[in-house]
Amino acid sequence: MPITIYDVAREAGVSMATVSRVVNGNPNVKPTTRKKVLAAIERLGYRPNAVARGLASKRTTTVGVIIPDISSMFFAELARGIEDIATMYKYNIILCNSDQRLEKELQLINTLLEKQVDGLLFMGAEVKDAHLQVLSTAAVPVVLAATRDVESSLPSVTIDHFQAAYDATRLLIRDGHRRIAMLTGPLNDPLGGLLRFEGFKQALADAGIQYHEELVASGNYQYDSGLKAMNNFLKLDQPPTAVFAASDEMAIGAIHAVQDAGLRVPEDVEVIGFDNVRLAEMVRPRLTSVVQPMYDIGAVAMRLLTKYMNNEHVDEHVVVLPHRIEHRESTRSQSKEK
Repeated sequence: MPITIYDVAREAGVSMATVSRVVNGNPNVKPTTRKKVLAAIERLGYRPNAVARGLASKRTTTVGVIIPDISSMFFAELARGIEDIATMYKYNIILCNSDQRLEKELQLINTLLEKQVDGLLFMGAEVKDAHLQVLSTAAVPVVLAATRDVESSLPSVTIDHFQAAYDATRLLIRDGHRRIAMLTGPLNDPLGGLLRFEGFKQALADAGIQYHEELVASGNYQYDSGLKAMNNFLKLDQPPTAVFAASDEMAIGAIHAVQDAGLRVPEDVEVIGFDNVRLAEMVRPRLTSVVQPMYDIGAVAMRLLTKYMNNEHVDEHVVVLPHRIEHRESTRSQSKEK
């Protein structure tokens, strides 16, 4: 039979209320009594019933976290930021992998809500009407991390993807390039896909550089799509002299395609990635990349959620964190912009 709070109270010779105060960290317990209760807990192997405590307090101190790909270095770093802040504020997390499939995302949201989580953190490419219908009617606070809905109706933490792509493209323009290609993400992804693409186009327009559709290829953020797209770019009569990729994996695929063709990076083709994952430091030449502060996005999103869960004052429900460009050897420009 499971050991109960009654068993601990009888073993320690105290009331159940005293055991409860010790378990919950209440300071109004004499040190000698606390020591006696803790000793009894250890002897009996007692574990507090989290479900029963949750029913009594109507709080489970649990947060549901939905991420698209648990194997992705990008989302792993986000999850780490979430976990560290959750631990700091004494919340446990339930981490769920959605495979970026709408049906599974909606199922996970409903499952977590049924488990009586105190809050939800959602990460996904596109926040659709189906997501909003479920999330906006949830009885617990919800925060979006590394994404946002079009109307910004839900709290979110992200970066300015348009400006980040604009800055990356401007760096290549400053290096003298006119034939600049872009490996976009899926354009139905409003942030990593569409906004980065629009930032790229605007930088070209502001510099008076003609936009060429043949120099744009849509990928899925993964290595293979970058490799394939770059191989196609190199077959053009006028191949690009620089490439901006919407993810580091696609950028590394582009670098390898250039090298496989007997060309050099950055001497023949400059390459810039996006996200600054650890792979950017591992490839040779090391990859220049737009730094999206993944850990900080996760940490800030979790802290924002704790404010909502604890009814604290919130100044801004849409948080935009700063980005920067980490200059490495895949571009000729090694100094940071003034």
